[in-house]
Amino acid sequence: MSVSPTDYLDFGQTEHAGLFSEQEPVWHALRSIGDYLRHHLRPGILGETLGNCFIGTHVHIGKGTVVENGATIKGPAWIGRDCEIRSGCYIRENVIIGNGVVLGNSCEFKNSLVFNEAQVPHFNYVGDSILGYKVHLAAGVILSNVRLDRQPIQLHINGEMFQTGLRKFGAIVGDQAEIGCNSVLSPGTLIGRRSLIYPLTHFGGILPADSILKSRQQHLVVPRITR
Repeated sequence: MSVSPTDYLDFGQTEHAGLFSEQEPVWHALRSIGDYLRHHLRPGILGETLGNCFIGTHVHIGKGTVVENGATIKGPAWIGRDCEIRSGCYIRENVIIGNGVVLGNSCEFKNSLVFNEAQVPHFNYVGDSILGYKVHLAAGVILSNVRLDRQPIQLHINGEMFQTGLRKFGAIVGDQAEIGCNSVLSPGTLIGRRSLIYPLTHFGGILPADSILKSRQQHLVVPRITR
């Protein structure tokens, strides 16, 4: 099972490919987002702001992007062109957003990179994660980024334990993957390109490209006794 960046991500769909190295695992870029923004970010609001939104001093917003009333962008953050930053969206530190991206109501982002045309529209948490081109997180999807015991995150790869060296690491979601409503991905999860995950699923580990992860519930219907 490969963990190379090009196995998960199309670098023609980001302006920030310099964060990645083919000699390093795909998650290695998470270590570098803060330094990258410190060296390359040029603050400025080229898009449109509506009503009362908060935008910090270390924020770049591209042309055609609309930031709605009630959104908060603390920064450092780099937001591309033609995005929708909807009311109630909370963008914390060290976030890079591509072009044509939708970030929605009650969604929180920190130390993450989102490629072009991804959609994260409703009640999502994206921490220490990378979302590929046209990824869609349905309502309520959570990318958990910290183990309960707070230990560094490790992965099982090809039968061996691999130490990431990261205490905070959410998920790598490959291009055009779809995560169903109210699913939770455990820390250190990798989702291959074009894969689908059923709603209400808890998953951790590595899901290969072009897979469907099905989750079945067992229902029991019993008579209701009334008096």
